[in-house]
Amino acid sequence: MTKADLVALDAQAVRASVDLAALVRQADLSRPTPCLGWTVYGLLAHMATQHYGFAAASRGDGDLARWKSRSLGDDPVASYRASAEHVLEAFAADGVLERTFPLPEFSSGSAFPGAQAISFHFIDYVVHSWDLAKALGADVEFPADLLDVALAVAKAVPGGAGRLAPGAAFAPALPWPDGSRLDEIVAILGRSPNWPA
Repeated sequence: MTKADLVALDAQAVRASVDLAALVRQADLSRPTPCLGWTVYGLLAHMATQHYGFAAASRGDGDLARWKSRSLGDDPVASYRASAEHVLEAFAADGVLERTFPLPEFSSGSAFPGAQAISFHFIDYVVHSWDLAKALGADVEFPADLLDVALAVAKAVPGGAGRLAPGAAFAPALPWPDGSRLDEIVAILGRSPNWPA
């Protein structure tokens, strides 16, 4: 896989989340999701915030205010779609993979190479697409090449006590001996493939 492939795979994951968001109706906004404590509205708001934060980081803007949660207004689906288009445009810029991304939300003052930062965004949107699909009782499918890369990224996410800290991006890994590649990915990152059982 080339670095450029990573941008394309990230875009596929983001577009999957947009397609799922398009299924959301007003009554769905209060549904629970696999993200502990988040409703569908909260998940959409979080995803939109992350899009704007990563887009700012891609331009070298490390202001923590860029990561502040935003209201989705009267049309949460349209607001989410706009945030997704914003980050896709930012990541499509020439030279984005060679830039340094300041990601103050991850660890104060930390900066990451562009390809690594986009891999963080990519795995988030594979998993959050799954979260949204589960919450809506819908299905999400990704091509095998995307899942191969996502599995490698998921396995590289640090485990240990950090996953138990307040606000940790992922819960501790869960055992999952069987199931699909996507099931394996979400289990590594602390989701039960059987949610909400």
